Amino acid sequence: MSASFVHLHVHTEFSLLDGMIRTKDLAKRAAELGMPAVAMTDHGNLYGAVEFYQKCKEAGVKPIFGCEIYLAPLTMADKKDLVGRKRATHMTLLAETNEGWSNLSKLVSKGHLEGLYYGKPRVDRSVLREFSKGIICLTGCISGPVNEWLLAGDEQKARETLAELVEIYGRENTYVEIHRHDLEPQRRVTPGLLKLAAESGLKTVAANDVHFLHRSDHEAHDVMICIGTGHLLIDENRMRYTPEVHFKTAEEMRALFAEIPGACDATLEIAERCNVELKLDATSSEKYPQFGTPDGSPREEYLMRVCQEGLAKRYGEQKAAQPDIQERLKYEVDTINGMGFASYFLITADFIQWARDHDIPVGPGRGSAAGSLVAYAMGITDICPLQFGLLFERFLNPERISPPDVDIDFCQSRRAEVIDYVRKKYGERSVSHIITYGTMGAKSVVRDVARVMGLSYGDGDRLSKLIDPKPLEKDDKKTYQGSILRREFDKNTELRETVEASSSYQELWQYALALEGLNRNVGIHAAGIVIGDRELDEHVPLTRGNEGEVVTQYDMGAITEVGLLKMDFLGLRNLTVIHEAVQHIRKHKPDFTIEKVPLDDQPTFEILNRGETMGVFQLESGGMVETCRKYQIEKIDDIIDLLALYRPGAMQFIDQMLDVKKGRKKPLFEHPLLEQVCGNTYGVMIYQEQVQNAAKLLAGYTLGGADLLRRAMGKKDPKKMAEERGKFVEGAEKTNGIGPQLASQIFDKIEMFAGYGFNKSHSACYGHISYWTAYLKANHPVEFMAALLSNEIHNTDKIGVFVSECHRMGIEILPPDLNASQLRFSPEVALNGVKGIRYGLAAIKNCGEGAMAAAITEREHNGPFASLDDFSARLDSKVVNKRILENLVKAGALDWTGETRAGMFNRLEQVVASASSAQRDKASGQVSLFDALDFAPAPAAKSAANETPVEEWSKDDRLAHEKELLGFYVTGHPLDKFRGVIDSERYKRLGLLDDLDVSNPRDRFPFAGMIRSVDSKVTKTGKPFGVLQIEDFTGNAEVMLWGETFVPARDAGLLEPGRIIKLKCAVQVDDRTGGRRLTGYELAELKPKRGSSNGKGPLELMLWTTRHSEMDLLEIRNALAKHPGPTPVLLHFQNSAGRRVTVAANESFSIKRSEALETALDRWLED
Repeated sequence: MSASFVHLHVHTEFSLLDGMIRTKDLAKRAAELGMPAVAMTDHGNLYGAVEFYQKCKEAGVKPIFGCEIYLAPLTMADKKDLVGRKRATHMTLLAETNEGWSNLSKLVSKGHLEGLYYGKPRVDRSVLREFSKGIICLTGCISGPVNEWLLAGDEQKARETLAELVEIYGRENTYVEIHRHDLEPQRRVTPGLLKLAAESGLKTVAANDVHFLHRSDHEAHDVMICIGTGHLLIDENRMRYTPEVHFKTAEEMRALFAEIPGACDATLEIAERCNVELKLDATSSEKYPQFGTPDGSPREEYLMRVCQEGLAKRYGEQKAAQPDIQERLKYEVDTINGMGFASYFLITADFIQWARDHDIPVGPGRGSAAGSLVAYAMGITDICPLQFGLLFERFLNPERISPPDVDIDFCQSRRAEVIDYVRKKYGERSVSHIITYGTMGAKSVVRDVARVMGLSYGDGDRLSKLIDPKPLEKDDKKTYQGSILRREFDKNTELRETVEASSSYQELWQYALALEGLNRNVGIHAAGIVIGDRELDEHVPLTRGNEGEVVTQYDMGAITEVGLLKMDFLGLRNLTVIHEAVQHIRKHKPDFTIEKVPLDDQPTFEILNRGETMGVFQLESGGMVETCRKYQIEKIDDIIDLLALYRPGAMQFIDQMLDVKKGRKKPLFEHPLLEQVCGNTYGVMIYQEQVQNAAKLLAGYTLGGADLLRRAMGKKDPKKMAEERGKFVEGAEKTNGIGPQLASQIFDKIEMFAGYGFNKSHSACYGHISYWTAYLKANHPVEFMAALLSNEIHNTDKIGVFVSECHRMGIEILPPDLNASQLRFSPEVALNGVKGIRYGLAAIKNCGEGAMAAAITEREHNGPFASLDDFSARLDSKVVNKRILENLVKAGALDWTGETRAGMFNRLEQVVASASSAQRDKASGQVSLFDALDFAPAPAAKSAANETPVEEWSKDDRLAHEKELLGFYVTGHPLDKFRGVIDSERYKRLGLLDDLDVSNPRDRFPFAGMIRSVDSKVTKTGKPFGVLQIEDFTGNAEVMLWGETFVPARDAGLLEPGRIIKLKCAVQVDDRTGGRRLTGYELAELKPKRGSSNGKGPLELMLWTTRHSEMDLLEIRNALAKHPGPTPVLLHFQNSAGRRVTVAANESFSIKRSEALETALDRWLED
């Protein structure tokens, strides 16, 4: 045997927060040390198998696939702890053959799918037997099943356990694993292991339980362990590893095991035996499910037939038969069939059609698939590629074999139904979600390391704020070894000086550098779904998500490499909004279809050009609002262009295009043919398709070849670009007689635009969704805003923002009403004939959707409710309990009864008790004589509230309850008299913080609003500061006030709940939440636009059309008559949209101000 060695027990970063080795580093290190092979044996999983295989092949090292499995003491089904036994012991299993690899994958999958216990995927001995063929068994580390008994002092049990493993795997496939880390438990068990091996005639094998590459990595690994376990480095009783578990050299391992002959040689013997080859082929459709055609015809023929039928529906038979369309169709179908992807398209079209048949909204398309006429004909997309100049080769290139990638948008709330359909059609075990890996990001790892080092939160936060987390540019990846932290330390002087000024920070920085980018946790890909031709564990190992979903252990990249069919089933909320708005519209326009609305609607373009884009898909951010105003949209193509342009880099061309669009400049075309390419985009190539067309027209490229050129330009490979430049120059001269100098100049221009070009197919699809939402807002505003509100029904902050927009649009928001409201927000014609939006009962906090649905069902079946008592009596008190009734009263949903909210609230105990008693009597069969004889019931007695009046809650209390339960104020707003000031363009909106451009940290944005709460605090050094909660008409936010702002404002009495203030704020992005953090300056009192009377001007009363009635006017008149005097009275009639009519009361109603009068009129006083 040689003096080499192979590590057979190694934990990579896929042993999450336990192993610290990146697969590329593992393969590289094994090669450096001259080791012929290396194993990967992560804890209970095979997450990194594909990546490990590829990196080993690149390094010239044989990959050995293994896993350190968890073995249950009894069976997987036994979910209980046994006294004196571990919940699971560890064993090292290695795949010897391809069959062994398949068995190992199935064994690991079974543990994850059926054996999870305390987060560990356990298997039992029956599973080991079932999947034993082709596997080599090592008895494991100190936590192994044999060692468990040796540590307990029971040698016989250890002997029996080892004999059982031999019986399962065979003598030649079972090795006794020995570790030597100079640890006391190992010293105790090693003699017993050697004895049992000798007795059984088994070979011993040396292993090192490797967790990091170098001894010098031990401290960083210790920090990582603390991050994973939640401990501090200074904690004494915590998990820690010995520095010996690093990737030792062959010499070190042989020296360590010199007293155990053959233990190191056994590693080479096992490595020689293990020969597993993964079959990776991303271009193959071999593992795709085969679509069964309804008539049994060949899939390829059926595909063409379906497409022809689809084209006839799309264009009409005459146009569909045109030669250019037929030629394009034949070319695409031939390409698809030739690449073996007929089933792919048929499968995709099938589940999309199923979704449409079940009224599940489907997007018009997404990504490059919209460039396919086949996809359009089959109903996979809804954008005509011919109309918008979209290219098939951008989607599927016959000159570069790769699988098609169709991403589909579904209604967010019903996406799961489509996945369930696919699962049932192709088999529960043949369809799966796809795993994702969360990593230690540059900013988060700095904070994590600071925490485990025992540094303050402020220390970690201070450093993390100095780090720009933007991804590395391609040229920087090699320079900075893939590390954002290295780039920031090199380029950020403030960060570097801060780190260098503190020894603690320097230590933290070194640890963070070592850990940055390592895998930290697993999740589920937001959209990815795998569909296999058989049960997926035949191809990949599986696991479960937090909700029990079946998930592949391979991520999206590995799934592609294995050659499985993957698709993105995305949930798009805007499709749900459109669908719901259309349903509202169809109640009075039954034939309305969003896909058939005119694409040149002027009111649609007008709202966009005014910047009224809230709720409009992809056009509602602050920057896009300004861009729409500046661009002045005239056609849907302008929307499509803006979606492509409004991105980093490409935005620089907006002004250039505007100059041409407005006639201020002429476009520059180096050659007349370029006008055909980008004349309609004012001389700018904003699309990747334009790059392809330019190469085709000017240099004779095929569109497939032009797609390869586009990709090469994107990758900026100097060697490849030199080749392409020569090809382009030669082709330009040959095709169009363009000289080398001009051709090279044109190539430079194309290359420059290629770096910014966007996929026009995607932009066209999403441009249509943008247009549709804008069309609905412009032409059916009430229906659209009702749908928009409904789709944020559990987000009261967002509801507040949209309600504010409704007010701006003049749409009245009608309060919740148990006799009028639906479950969701719904259009309703008010008494004045104007459409408004009725608040949905499901949006009332803490009432429960089930309870409100039951209330609506009862109302629809048995008529409107007559009173609070009637409502309580008719609904099961177990469904609608006292707490729900309290919230309905406080939200104003029972105002129609004529009782005051305070009066109803005061007698709820009696109402609930009475209803519960009656329901119990009914359930027990106690029916009154009158019920039995079918006599009409006596008229209901007056409520206790009418007999004993209860003083109504104050206006402030009523509004506070509305805000708490509804997310906004319905019957008024504490800021109403400031509306003209706060709603002006002078101040930014608290509900629209995400729209602010916060790229300049020195910017100070003006805000105004009401203080909801003040939290006074003190820093560690004893300096006072405060945290305010403030709100305006659109939402609320937290504002930090440091001492220099806080103290003067506090001393001036400005920081009291209810005070109306203005201030300027620095706005930053919160690294943890992605939200906005505000720091306030220049705080002052806000004055109302109209001068306050301070008791000297007229008495002003406010009546809301949504709540007040003629009874209110009668009460007001009676109160005024009791206090005659010289002060005039003004009555303001206002709807919830903020529209106001003011009427001066007759002089006979002039009054004398007094506390008694104001108390009587409190409900209507204009604050």
